Amino acid sequence: MYGIRLPPRSGIASVQIMKTALLTHADCLSHVTPTGHPERVARLEHVLHALEPLDLTRVTAPLAAEDDILRVHPKSHLEELRRTLPADGYYQIDGDTFTSPGSLDAAFRAAGACVKAVDMVLGGEAPNAFCAIRPPGHHAETDTAMGFCLFGNAALAAKHALDHHGLSRVAVVDFDVHHGNGTQDLLWDDARALTITSQQMPLWPGTGRADETGVHGNVLNIPLGPDTGGAEMRSAWRDQAFPRLRSFRPELIIISAGFDAHQDDPLAQLNWSTEDFAWITAELCKIADEVCDGRVVSTLEGGYDLTALAASAKAHVEELIKAAT
Repeated sequence: MYGIRLPPRSGIASVQIMKTALLTHADCLSHVTPTGHPERVARLEHVLHALEPLDLTRVTAPLAAEDDILRVHPKSHLEELRRTLPADGYYQIDGDTFTSPGSLDAAFRAAGACVKAVDMVLGGEAPNAFCAIRPPGHHAETDTAMGFCLFGNAALAAKHALDHHGLSRVAVVDFDVHHGNGTQDLLWDDARALTITSQQMPLWPGTGRADETGVHGNVLNIPLGPDTGGAEMRSAWRDQAFPRLRSFRPELIIISAGFDAHQDDPLAQLNWSTEDFAWITAELCKIADEVCDGRVVSTLEGGYDLTALAASAKAHVEELIKAAT
């Protein structure tokens, strides 16, 4: 394991210069999956190691309050996760989603990181933020943990911004290779939330068709065929996603930052490069600068080749840093 520098337990670092915030917690390393599982502790270790040299405001992720979770999930969902949490070993929720004794603490830290990041960015404590967390969140549906995900981190962050901070419009943008079916489900009927995703299709979970548009036309899906490379991706985002984002004029942009569209990732067949993740981040930050004073909160989703994940996450955060200066 790397000698990873985690933030001080007292919370926000004392440096007063406005810098990109990095929110994480050692508890996110306590969510353990069976040997050979792609969503493993080493993912976060590699990301944190890659971000170690960057000049960031390092913040200890708090535990989410239960009310934060209940903004998007029913109490029965939380109670079922607590009831089945194993005292040792693993509990298998579905074919590829597991919990271990530390999983709920990790999930509450992951959700708490996203909520705290929203508070910091909207409160002027940071220009933008990246949540280096696990388990990821964008597959967790209203009452279903699935696809490695327990809580809908990006969706609950959006609801926190809308309901707690009183924003009128929030956009969630997802470039993970797998469709964010959970985020779509959780925000499907909320006209205040625009959800934009690109994803490989066909691919698990099978959702994300272009005709899935939300109750209020508030969902934009951009299906990409297998072997789609960076040039085609850039064209699709320029033609479809960016104009929609600009016309919606969100007051905050939340990014579900999955890096499994990388050409080296073992779980899918898109052919993006590390530079493509830097490009899409820079473009989203430009739009954020135009419409919402640069306010961006990003949260880690997928990415399963450790080298590609670390390099892409670093490139992503470097663009957030550039946008913050």
